[in-house]
Amino acid sequence: MISTMTSKDYIEREDRYGAHNYHPLPVVLDRGEGIFVWDVEGKKYFDFLSAYSAVNQGHCHPKIIGAMTEQSKKLTLTSRAFYNSTLGEYEEFVTKYFGYDKVLPMNTGAEADETALKLCRKWAYEKKGVPENEAKIIVCENNFHGRTITIVSMSTDPDAYKGFGPFTPGFIKIPYNDLSALEKALEDPNVAGFLVEPIQGEAGVYVPDDGYLKKASEMCKAKNVLFIADEVQTGIARTGKLLACDHENVRPDILILGKAISGGAMPISAVLADDDIMLVIKPGEHGSTFGGNPVAAMTAIAALEVVRDEKLAENAERLGKIFREELQKVDSPMIELVRGKGLLNAVIIKPKDGKTAWDVCLAMKENGLIAKPTHDHIIRFAPPLVINEEQLMEAIEIIKKTLAEF
Repeated sequence: MISTMTSKDYIEREDRYGAHNYHPLPVVLDRGEGIFVWDVEGKKYFDFLSAYSAVNQGHCHPKIIGAMTEQSKKLTLTSRAFYNSTLGEYEEFVTKYFGYDKVLPMNTGAEADETALKLCRKWAYEKKGVPENEAKIIVCENNFHGRTITIVSMSTDPDAYKGFGPFTPGFIKIPYNDLSALEKALEDPNVAGFLVEPIQGEAGVYVPDDGYLKKASEMCKAKNVLFIADEVQTGIARTGKLLACDHENVRPDILILGKAISGGAMPISAVLADDDIMLVIKPGEHGSTFGGNPVAAMTAIAALEVVRDEKLAENAERLGKIFREELQKVDSPMIELVRGKGLLNAVIIKPKDGKTAWDVCLAMKENGLIAKPTHDHIIRFAPPLVINEEQLMEAIEIIKKTLAEF
């Protein structure tokens, strides 16, 4: 049956029946394939958000959807009350793929971050000898690790935490990309871990100085503190390496993954660590009904095989450089700065005649490319990593044309 509803009708229905916890761009998407999406009126767009880097492998990748549909016909969920025939296969695949002893499977990025926090604290009490309930975890200002009460407890963004207290204690907040602040915080003997995004995505693709991650990791090791990398957004080839930490040959003690580990097909996340850390959690102490379900297991294997077989990290590295070079050439009073790594990039927008990053995104939508502002003055550009050079240049022309219109 052909729908007679317009984009306006869809938007009004969401506003009426859904919670108002998002402010979407006014476009109603109906289908996607590769780097493109189509709205309900049939207009085609370049997708330059990739569901916040969840769709690195492109929309509806046939191999990923194939694995997902085949498994869903056979067995979808057993819970972890029983063994099933797919979980061990996935666990072996993912641990060998990233080089860790063990994986703890969850569903969302926020759940994976919460898992890492629990793991770190338990390790502190059982292995490091921190007194019970005294463990502290260092986090960075302007971080974004999710929306749970505990995670917003470590946020410095009022939009994230205001009105949601009381907050979870045990966090030390320091400036990002500041090794002297980290050094000072590490003097506390009760510090158990340092949770950090290798590039701060939600903060506007803030790339730290070269060597920051390497030195921070070494400083943590010297103090017997776990280096915990949240690679939910920066991982799975987005920045031009399999992991953003790989740019500095840093191996996190705890690695947090989500988003593109499923190719955007379903919620899948993972926490990886070696036995010395992972085995502090015993039966009954953590889990999830859906974590590691059979459909997720087979979907994630397919999604990671696509990243490897289609050389998506290499593509992101090469095309990311072209993207930044081309945008840095644009002569526009609205472009203050272009920054990023691989195909995770941002343009800092200087308001002009009352027009902001939101207005630029609305105009780009009209011209056939969708992206979203973060913090009012920054536009994040993150296309699916299956994009080719010809498509990238076409998209860049849309961005240039839009800016020229202002």
